Amino acid sequence: MFDCHSNVDEKTNEDLTQCFSDKSRGLLQTSHSTEQSVFSSECVKVDTSNQLDTAEDCKQSDTLCDDQMHVDSGKHSCEVCTKTFTRSNSLKSHMLIHTGERPFSCKVCSKKFTRSSHLKSHMLIHTGERAFSCKVCSKKFAWSFNLKSHMLIHTGERPFSCKVCNTKFTQSSNLKHHMLIHTGERPFSCKVCNQKFTLSSSLKHHMLIHTGERPFSCNVCGKQFTVSSNLKDHMLIYVGERPFSCKMCYRKFAQSSYLKSHMQIHKV
Repeated sequence: MFDCHSNVDEKTNEDLTQCFSDKSRGLLQTSHSTEQSVFSSECVKVDTSNQLDTAEDCKQSDTLCDDQMHVDSGKHSCEVCTKTFTRSNSLKSHMLIHTGERPFSCKVCSKKFTRSSHLKSHMLIHTGERAFSCKVCSKKFAWSFNLKSHMLIHTGERPFSCKVCNTKFTQSSNLKHHMLIHTGERPFSCKVCNQKFTLSSSLKHHMLIHTGERPFSCNVCGKQFTVSSNLKDHMLIYVGERPFSCKMCYRKFAQSSYLKSHMQIHKV
């Protein structure tokens, strides 16, 4: 098979035309006096007469041939992890993982990203745009993968199963977090008191103890809480709902902590 990348001086008209597939080669004009043919693709015209134009013409045709025939497969290899790519720009984007470079920056919050597509997705947080809508309950989402995960609520499907206890989950991330229960691993450590946690969210909530921050505030009385669930329980006071019931005397309470205190009466 002819090599499109051989030395330019060794090319002939017949050799050069072989660099193009039938689909990318089109006869534009023919001069009977000079027996000259001009073949064209979308981005380049190459003269295939007895005298080649320039070395640059051949180089340009070689590049186009690669792009159209996809003969560049697997040529670009990462020198760090040896992963291969079919296109040089894919390798270039991949290298940002190893260099840590994040050239795409959000103009609103200055958060940086390795790819422009990631920045584009991030911007939906600031614009509030939710283009993906659930056909069952009409709930809207900014990203398609969020909608896909949400649909599992309606279907009841739990495709991710724990191999230890067979507990099933709708998302792989939930299974990953669950597995820490079995391994006993606590990878998230408090830098203040060295207490360790299985989840980063648990560490984040714990840090509020040290900072004293209470970011969740009641709109009625202004009382502040460190955790949103505590605020949610607090709001039950105003709506009159009492979801926590004593199994001994059936007395009901708005908050689980109230029920726990009440149970001391029964010495349970």
